[in-house]
Amino acid sequence: MLSEPARPVAAPAATGPSAPDSVTIAGLAIADITGAAAIAKVEHALSTRAPLKLGFVNAHCVNIARRDAAYRRALADFLLLPDGIGVDLGAKILRGEPFCENLNGTDFVPRLAAQLATPRRIALLGAAPGIAERAAAALSVLAPQHAIVAIGDGYFGEAGRPKVLATLASERPDIVLVAMGVPAQERFIADHLDTQHGTVFIAVGALFDFLAGNVQRAPQAIRRLRMEWAWRLGLEPKRLFRRYVLGNPQFLIEVGLDRLRPSRRHRP
Repeated sequence: MLSEPARPVAAPAATGPSAPDSVTIAGLAIADITGAAAIAKVEHALSTRAPLKLGFVNAHCVNIARRDAAYRRALADFLLLPDGIGVDLGAKILRGEPFCENLNGTDFVPRLAAQLATPRRIALLGAAPGIAERAAAALSVLAPQHAIVAIGDGYFGEAGRPKVLATLASERPDIVLVAMGVPAQERFIADHLDTQHGTVFIAVGALFDFLAGNVQRAPQAIRRLRMEWAWRLGLEPKRLFRRYVLGNPQFLIEVGLDRLRPSRRHRP
């Protein structure tokens, strides 16, 4: 949920589609809505064919957003959902209460697919070679009413991008799930995907790896304790040490400073 330490900077102006209920952390307007309300927004976008970009914000994302202006700009048109205990603690520091529901992508996206009654075309793009195909097969079991197709992995580079975009356009999906990691996946959606490639675009992080069984999820008891981040750290300590062990304290310190100096939250 977090990242390596960075020199403190003023939080930028808020980004993201305006919402009646949201909490702004480091300039990111994170929607404070239920999963049912988020699914309703996706259903509305699909039924009206109004483009919707959807992403999930955890403490790691906030740390990146504080120092990466391109990432912040990419999120300007996203509906941002709260992911994890880190942003819940941030919301409690800033306004005295957490978000109404934890909407991490690993749980939310399968729930969304299962609850969409109207059959849709869903395209998966990203992760390592072969993972999207296995994830598509797993998602098809969870939501058999949809036509689910794997477009390819996330290692196509600039030279392969035109072919990937052409394939997406030819598949004419309703929903595109992009798994390239933060901030690459959000920037890819913002910079390269539009209505010729789909209607709803969702940045899903490690979802494909979980669906494919490539990465093991924490047991339910650990998830209920909101400690799945610690489970992941135990599985991948070298890769995730900076994100969690260094990044979590960084996140809390920065949010605490935002609370003490509220003007920082609105300064460009």
